[in-house]
Amino acid sequence: MTRPTFSSSRARSLVAPLVAAGSRDHEEVYAAALWSAIAEAGDRVAGSLVAALGAVSALQLVLAGDDGREAAGVRERDWHDAVKRWRPRLVQEELDAPFEIARRNAVGLVAPGDPWWPRGLDDLGDNAPACLWIRGEREALTRLHPAVALVGARAATAYGEHVARELASELAGRGVAVVSGAAYGIDGAAHRAALDAGGVTAAFLAGGVERPYPAGHFELLERIARSGVVVSEVPCGGAPTKWRFLARNRLIAAVSDATVVVEAGWRSGALNTVNHATDLCRAVGAVPGPVTSPASAGCHRLLRDSDRDVRCITGAGDVLELLEGDGLFLMPSPDGSGQTPSAGDRRPRTDDRTRVGDALSLRNGRTVDEIARRSGMAVDDVTLHLGLMRLDGEAEADAAGWRRLVPSG
Repeated sequence: MTRPTFSSSRARSLVAPLVAAGSRDHEEVYAAALWSAIAEAGDRVAGSLVAALGAVSALQLVLAGDDGREAAGVRERDWHDAVKRWRPRLVQEELDAPFEIARRNAVGLVAPGDPWWPRGLDDLGDNAPACLWIRGEREALTRLHPAVALVGARAATAYGEHVARELASELAGRGVAVVSGAAYGIDGAAHRAALDAGGVTAAFLAGGVERPYPAGHFELLERIARSGVVVSEVPCGGAPTKWRFLARNRLIAAVSDATVVVEAGWRSGALNTVNHATDLCRAVGAVPGPVTSPASAGCHRLLRDSDRDVRCITGAGDVLELLEGDGLFLMPSPDGSGQTPSAGDRRPRTDDRTRVGDALSLRNGRTVDEIARRSGMAVDDVTLHLGLMRLDGEAEADAAGWRRLVPSG
């Protein structure tokens, strides 16, 4: 086994076939790709080090065996633990292998700073992926806005798959990208419906993009790669593992403007995606099902959870409202009215007062500081708008915090 060294010539030869013509610095992309192989998904020490120094300098520091705890802003013990995690993967032959697999399978690389990089991933901070390995068109990544994650049970019922198809088809037809994980059940139904509607869909995998998973979705993933994009932060050759599935879910939540759980059992992995979406202040919805169906127990759990602001989703119109609440552009409806079936005659949601309203919940009280964080506004400005909204009967405050009121009439 050969200890790796950083070489400009090696970077150019390995990266050039995987990036777009005229792409930026091959060394930076190469270093980012190596980090995706050295550090497991979501390694915060690696993320902090790369954020502080850049992928190349961070890599050179580690390869030289230097102390990077100060640059990463971590304790000595955390730094040494991280080095212990990375050291077994510092083997030149193993680090080079994913590039050759990628070249043989027409896999591309996209790194932070590239024009195709999904901007929502930056909200993950130090937990963001080092790079993305993709099959399909890079430009498809720029069309993931607006985007909705449709997720749910692998062991879906006929009801759940029907709802997933209906939602995905109408959303795709309205210019909304559909994001999911290519699993059996809800994921597969959503991807297929988006493709059939001529829309954009992105599949995020937990292993290398060159190895279809599940194997039964080989043809589906081929279709997605032809008109959309198949994505992973795991280098080619990497196997899907339970941890990587859980880590993958944060990417689905981050690139999507809203996450909708179509059908999920009490302990469904889809609820993990909801946790990430909530942490990122993304809109969340859940589809109710028969009260006797275990396959909908997770959705009902979300809808009755008093600590979450989860919208009840009964059709695509409800999902579009989630997106409109974030001020996102949507294509006109088929009748040319520009309204969703339940949009009514509401005013455009673009001003600061609307941003404050969007940060409020109908059920849960929120502090001014939390509303400011959610709306991206200054505390003083939020306080001013809350006072005006209370006078107009649009908000109220009690010991639990501020809530949004439904206008009378």
